[in-house]
Amino acid sequence: MKVALTVAGSDSSGGAGIQTDVRAMASLGVHPCTVVTCITSQNTEDVDSIFSMPTEEIEKQLKAIFADIGVSAAKTGMLWSAKIARVVAENLEKADLPLVVDPVMISTTNKPLQSEDLTDVLKSRLLPMSEVVTPNTLEAEVLSGIRIENESDVESACERIHSLGARNVLIKGGHLEVEPVDILFSNDEFVRFRGERYKEDVHGSGCAFSAFITANLALGKDLVESIEKSKRMITAGFFNSYKIGKGVPVVQSHYTVDRFSVWKELDLALEHLKSILTTELVPEVGINIGHALPFATGTDDIAGLEGRIVKVGDKVDTLAHIDFGASKHVAKIILTAMRHDHRSRSAMNLRFSDDLVEKCRSVGFSVAEFDRSEEPEHVSTMEWGTENAILGHGSVPDVIFDRGSVGKEPMVRLLGQSPSEVVKKLRTILAR
Repeated sequence: MKVALTVAGSDSSGGAGIQTDVRAMASLGVHPCTVVTCITSQNTEDVDSIFSMPTEEIEKQLKAIFADIGVSAAKTGMLWSAKIARVVAENLEKADLPLVVDPVMISTTNKPLQSEDLTDVLKSRLLPMSEVVTPNTLEAEVLSGIRIENESDVESACERIHSLGARNVLIKGGHLEVEPVDILFSNDEFVRFRGERYKEDVHGSGCAFSAFITANLALGKDLVESIEKSKRMITAGFFNSYKIGKGVPVVQSHYTVDRFSVWKELDLALEHLKSILTTELVPEVGINIGHALPFATGTDDIAGLEGRIVKVGDKVDTLAHIDFGASKHVAKIILTAMRHDHRSRSAMNLRFSDDLVEKCRSVGFSVAEFDRSEEPEHVSTMEWGTENAILGHGSVPDVIFDRGSVGKEPMVRLLGQSPSEVVKKLRTILAR
C-alpha cells in the first residue's frame, strides 16, 4: 500500500486539519502518516485556542516515520510559526518525495492560523522544496504581494509565486466573484480547472483538496491528473457537505461510495431495464448503460457492460457482465456530462427514431441534438458530440441524439444522476 504524510494541525471538531487529511487520503486507498504541529481548540463557529507543539517533538515524529516507513508523497498544512516551519523543512528536504505545500493562514471562521513570522520561511524554505503550492486567493495575495480580483491577477500571482522557487503553483479561485476556477501554472503554461460554486463556505475544503492531491501523487499519477481527480472529489465533497454544529458545514472527505456500491446499483437497474426493453429500442451496435463513481476522471472509474444488450431473435438479452472500464463510448458521454454537472453520472444509448425523440419531448424531457457532419477531424465523437449538445442546450439535458452519418448509426442517449433514474426515464417514455 502507498503511504502519504501530512504535517498539519489537529482540529478538535474533526472538520479540518489532520483529521480531514487522514479521511481524504484513506478514501483513495492510501495509508496516511501524521505529524501534528499544533493542537487547536475549535468548532464550526470559532477557534478558541492554539497550542503549538514543541519543535523537538515535531522533529521526533518526522524522524520516527522516515526511519521506518517508505513515504511516497507529503503535504504540509498548518505550521503556525517560522520555528516550526524550519524544523519541518529541514527534515522534509532530506526525503526525496513530492511535497504539496498548503500555506494555511486563516480558518474558515476567519481566525489567524499563523504567526507573523511564518510567511518569510514559507517563501525561503518550503516553496523551493514543493512540487506544488496550493494557496487560495487570500493566501496567494500574501505570498505574491499582488491584489487578486480577477483571473488575470491570479495568473500574475502564479508567476510571482513561481519566481520564489515553487515548481508548480495552483491558486484556488473559490473566492473569485465571477466563476470559481482554479489556475495551475506549470511548465510556463496556465491550466484551468473549472468548477461549480457552492452556496456557502465549507469547513476543511482546502485541507481535503490538498490531501487528495497528495494521495494521488503518492499513487503515481502526474500533477495535472492528480489535480483533476482531486477537483472532482472536492466538488462532490462540497455538494455532500454536512452539518455537525451550529456554524459552517463540514466538507465530505471520506467517501463511502465504493466500487461495489456503484456496481450493485447498475446491476439492479440492469435487471429492471431488461424487463422493459423491446427489440425496437436496440440499435445495431447494441445497448450499453454506465454508472460513474462520484469523482470519476477516466473510463476506469465508470462501470458498464463488458458486451452489449442485443437482440436475440424476437427478444432482448445480454450475456455481458458489469465491469469498470468496460464501456468507452458511454463512459465518454458520462465524463463529458460530469464536467458540466457532477451529478450526471449515468447514461444509456438507444436506437434512434423520430417517434422516440418526439415521445421524449412530449413527456417534458429536455432534448438536445448534435450534427455529426459538423464533427472536426481527430476528435472523439462522444466527447465532441456530448459537449456540443450540452453547450447548445445550456445545461446537461435528459436526452441527447444525433441522426448519424455515413457509416455511423444514429442514436439516442438518456442521461441521469443514477442508472435507476435513467431506467425510470425510459419507463416514462414508453408509457407515453
